[in-house]
Amino acid sequence: MRSMNWARPEIREGATRPKVGISSCLLGEEVRYDGGHKRDDLLLETLGSLFVFLPVCPEYELGLGVPREPIALAGDPESPRLVGLESGADLTERMRTFCAGRAEQAAAEGIRGFILKSRSPSCGLRGLDVLQPGGGILKAGVGFWARALQERLPGLPVEESDRLRDPSRRKAFWEKVMAYRG
Repeated sequence: MRSMNWARPEIREGATRPKVGISSCLLGEEVRYDGGHKRDDLLLETLGSLFVFLPVCPEYELGLGVPREPIALAGDPESPRLVGLESGADLTERMRTFCAGRAEQAAAEGIRGFILKSRSPSCGLRGLDVLQPGGGILKAGVGFWARALQERLPGLPVEESDRLRDPSRRKAFWEKVMAYRG
């Protein structure tokens, strides 16, 4: 059995590549609040030939625009609010409704995994800053999109972009995606 080079893996010729969702900014799409992107060349070079990527940016797709006001999680880490940092606008219900519907659509598209942008208030999977009354910060939040994916598709292989820089985590993610049957 040939071992896979996790620095630059290849898929067998003729094999069907599974659909994997990915945060749009990681593909180089300029959808971030500041008008930029977070293209991840390592991720695209190592996993791009293995998967068909389906891009999602909850903030952009919600209609928040580019550029836009930065947003943050606030309040209870188990059920945070999503607020504009400058205006204080509460986007919680709009984002929650959008994410539930978009997760349903992702399931219908047959995704078998998802790669999320680390530290994003919509996409981050763990340890996000949650603003507290009085100015404190708890590092215990989960992004709205990440939470919706986990609720709608329990067991879906989901990983943050930063963690996939580790070859052993990339390999484990690939194996989980290949085994996932939804």
